[in-house]
Amino acid sequence: MHPVIENLKIRGFFQQCTDVEGLSKLINEGPVTFYVGCDPTGPSLHIGHMVPFFAFRHLRAAGQKGIALIGGGTARIGDPSGKTEMRRMVNYETLDANAASIAAQLDRFIGFDTDAIHTPGAAIHTPGAAIHTPGAGTARTANNKDWLANLNYIDFLREIGSHFSVNRMLSFEAYKMRMETGLSFIEFNYQLLQSYDFLELYRRYGCRLQIGGDDQWGNIVAGVELVRRIEGAEVFGLTFPLVTTADGKKMGKTEKGALFLDPAITSPYDFFQYWRNVQDPDIRRFLLMFTFLPAEECEALTSAGKNPNEAKERLAWEITALIHGKDEADKALAGARAAFGRGGEGDKSAMPRVELSRAKFDAGYNVVDLFCDAALSPSKSEGRRLVQQGGAFVSAAGSESGELAAVSDVAALIGAERLNAEGELILRAGKKRYCLVAAK
Repeated sequence: MHPVIENLKIRGFFQQCTDVEGLSKLINEGPVTFYVGCDPTGPSLHIGHMVPFFAFRHLRAAGQKGIALIGGGTARIGDPSGKTEMRRMVNYETLDANAASIAAQLDRFIGFDTDAIHTPGAAIHTPGAAIHTPGAGTARTANNKDWLANLNYIDFLREIGSHFSVNRMLSFEAYKMRMETGLSFIEFNYQLLQSYDFLELYRRYGCRLQIGGDDQWGNIVAGVELVRRIEGAEVFGLTFPLVTTADGKKMGKTEKGALFLDPAITSPYDFFQYWRNVQDPDIRRFLLMFTFLPAEECEALTSAGKNPNEAKERLAWEITALIHGKDEADKALAGARAAFGRGGEGDKSAMPRVELSRAKFDAGYNVVDLFCDAALSPSKSEGRRLVQQGGAFVSAAGSESGELAAVSDVAALIGAERLNAEGELILRAGKKRYCLVAAK
């Protein structure tokens, strides 16, 4: 196995490969052009989308040539893989706007070569983002709208569709799952289009490798076979495990939904807190996958006898800096330290903040109402349940260091004596969600 592939395996980016020995030999012969695709079905990527792009950066750093394919064409249909129902159709203007937004997010993370950006002005490189390393491979974008949007359907069926077996397609897990709940004909075409992407990228850029999550295995294999049938060329596919947490839940899912890269959807503080609060068994794996720290350092941070909270803090800072920049990572770290009450350490201003009426504290603020008004509980019934189950914490009276005390009585009143000298207090719902309340 080539050291490039071995490194991906060490860091958790290896599940299946169509021909690992053949791919190793190809990398030995010189830089390999590879691609990763993502469909712009929304205005922002979430952290689950980013797994292949971490692998992208490892491959590029090892001298390979990467293409980030924005699915402006395939998004018009929607990928049935891993879905229990058909995606909502999005109008073309929205898809184009989403594509530009996602290209910009990827550029900040990857740092595309300035002469290889697909749309002029759409994804201009940001100074201080992912700077290209001399000696590393190249990175560019492409958009499959360029070759899919104006396809002649009859010609496409004759040239491409004739190479696909319906029986074979239905044997893949993505289609088998959907046959139980209903698979639309438009979605059934998705595998043909993704396979055609591989063919076009091979023809245009000499692309020989597609990488992606293991839910894409069927689509990737179909593309490999299509290129072989039409061009007589040997190309490869490599997939990664679908990332779940130690308790089997989908990684990147929070109580508020997916962990998005757009700070207007998921704040850098909430983004940081997600990683700061991962389960202990996940720390090592996430350090390897979601940071670029050397593998030896990841091992050292999680070795026996080490404080897991220090490793979680490092994980949270590293990935927040990668996605939002070092300044935002520093602010989130300071806010987290303030929230966790580390001897007054940290900066409370970085925490999520809400202004509420001082008069309500003077009169006695019902604890359930307080957590609802601070958006830590979606409803009063949920708020009562939170209090009754011991998950509601409020700054202790007279505490200037952020010490929190549990409140278990749904009728409890939170008075002004809980406010510090600046007229503030901290709320905590459960173990992870904090809010700084300013009484005005």
